[in-house]
Amino acid sequence: MDPDFAGGHRYTAPTIEHGATAEMKLDEIRKLQQKKYRQAFGYCLVEGEHLVMELQQAAAARPALMDTELYLTERYADWSGPLRQHRISERQMASICDTKNPQGIAAVVPLAALQPPPAAGETAIYLYQIQDPGNLGTILRTLGWFGGYRCLLSPDSVDPYNPKVIRASMGAIFHVPVEIDVALDTLPQRYQRLACLDMAGDPITSDAFRRCDCYIFGNEARGVPRDQLAALAPTAFTIPGSGAIESLNLGTAVSLSVYERQR
Repeated sequence: MDPDFAGGHRYTAPTIEHGATAEMKLDEIRKLQQKKYRQAFGYCLVEGEHLVMELQQAAAARPALMDTELYLTERYADWSGPLRQHRISERQMASICDTKNPQGIAAVVPLAALQPPPAAGETAIYLYQIQDPGNLGTILRTLGWFGGYRCLLSPDSVDPYNPKVIRASMGAIFHVPVEIDVALDTLPQRYQRLACLDMAGDPITSDAFRRCDCYIFGNEARGVPRDQLAALAPTAFTIPGSGAIESLNLGTAVSLSVYERQR
């Protein structure tokens, strides 16, 4: 795999203008609750003490995250860390946050810092048109727990910087590289051994399952279109079960697959 190749063209990491968030006004930060403004401004909003702590921990290994700006109320006057801080009132904090009772600490994070270029040795988890924020958050937590994974999202997937996804990930989104709008038909150009789940496939306990470098999972209700999947010629595997029900939850299927691959 060429680590610099992505989406049918050579990967170019987004640029980050140092300190750019310092110029953002509170009404602009408030707009980050909406996808169109996250895309337009190039930032997302992270709320809460646990998530900010995870963010600071990740920044130690990913220097681009150091361009994050913290917004704190008086209750966090003693907060320490390497990120630039701005003091605001409780009322101002409530105006920018999505939660009903904000804790008093939030961060404006450059999206480019969450989208680093591919690295050698990463294994890819490709999600086709995933829609549920909770599912994506759970998957990111699983990938972050095991490490060494990259999450690829197809066009028309849920926005990974949606506040619900960020909360559900419990901070894993700062540790797992994410790519968005990756077309399904570009995967063979990047990965030699593609895998998918299918009831007729070999069990995931087989040695061949662990040798794949990109694992494809479909939409929660519709999966991946059969004709598009067949064109990729992935190796099919299955998670053995009783057969009493038709399918597993997507987050559960990814978690079992990643665990078995690591085991």
